[in-house]
Formats: sequence, C-alpha cells, structure tokens
Amino acid sequence: MKKIITLVVTSILIISCKSSSSSISKSESNFNELLTIMKGNYSSEKHSKRDTTYFNISLRMVPIWKEKGNYLYVEQAMFSKQDKPYRVRIYKVSQINENEFISEIHTIKNEKDWIGKWKTPEAFDNLSENEIDKKEGCGVVLKRIGKNNFSGSTGNKTCPSELRGASYASSIVTVTPNSIVSWDQGYDKNDKQVWGAEKGGYEFLKY
Repeated sequence: MKKIITLVVTSILIISCKSSSSSISKSESNFNELLTIMKGNYSSEKHSKRDTTYFNISLRMVPIWKEKGNYLYVEQAMFSKQDKPYRVRIYKVSQINENEFISEIHTIKNEKDWIGKWKTPEAFDNLSENEIDKKEGCGVVLKRIGKNNFSGSTGNKTCPSELRGASYASSIVTVTPNSIVSWDQGYDKNDKQVWGAEKGGYEFLKY
C-alpha cells in the first residue's frame, strides 16, 4: 500500500513539474517573440503618401544594455531631419505574466549626446542607469492577442504631459512582425485633445 501511495505522489510531482516547466517555457517564448519583433528601423512613408495629413516619420528601436536586461534605444524624427529627432527615449521591456508585458519609458538627461548612436549600440555601455529618468505612469502594457501580434496602451490619464498645454498623454500601440501602429495624443485638463493625430495611429513599416 505504501509503495502504491509513493508511486502516486511521485507521478503527481512529475506531472506538476512538467506542467510548470511547459508554462515557463511558453511564457519566455512569448516574451522573446515580442522583443524580436519590436526591434528594427521603421518609417511611416507609405502612410504619409496615402494620407497627407500624416508626416513621414523615422522610428529606430535598437537593443542596448544586453547585460542589464531588455532595453531599447528609441529615436523618432521627421524622415528628412533624422539628425534632429524630436523624441529620444529608452524603453525597458519587462514581463508581467505569460501574455502581458510592459514597455516602461525613460528619458535621457543629456539626450543630445546620444543622437545617432543607434548605429553603434555598444556606445550605450558608457551610459549609466543614473542618467535616465523613468516617466512614471507612461508605460505601455502590451497583451499578446495572437502569434506575433501584441496590442495595448497606457493607463487611463496616468501619463502626465505639459506639451502644448496638455495635462496628460495617452498611447495606443500595436506590434506585428513588420509594423508598429502608434497613436500618441495629448489632452488638457478638460479632456480636449491638444496634440497628436486625430484620425488614428501612425503606421510604421519595418525596412
């Protein structure tokens, strides 16, 4: 009888371990999937030609600090003025659970010193974590809604903004293997939009 009980307990433990291992493996796989498809060089050229109310924007997302975690250096600029980007950021991408992830946004204190360094990502080894500041409440939570398909947004009125009289900003993002659709908008204290696209997000295609 004792032998039978021991065998049953052992079998349960083995099944439990296999189930746990499978879950962890799937979880890590989903995270790696997101990291892989996020990185790259993008432009909204085709979108701007289809709808002239949108600009041709360049977007660079390059992995840095590989020894510290999962970070991306991000540069956004008018395609004709890539030496003068209007947005320079570092994103820290982390896992919340099996199908949810967060991209936390950080500014760089001396951002002009790092413009164009996406060409040489190893240069960021000389950038200290003390030289970046997290934008509290501005992280984008991305949910896996299918293979190589992630979508999400910032929280409701959680991301403060003072740009052009705004009180807060919001971002809605969709990531697929060859594109990122990003809709950034700013609102004043009365919830009136004061900046950002009005009809929908910018469609960035990877090249």
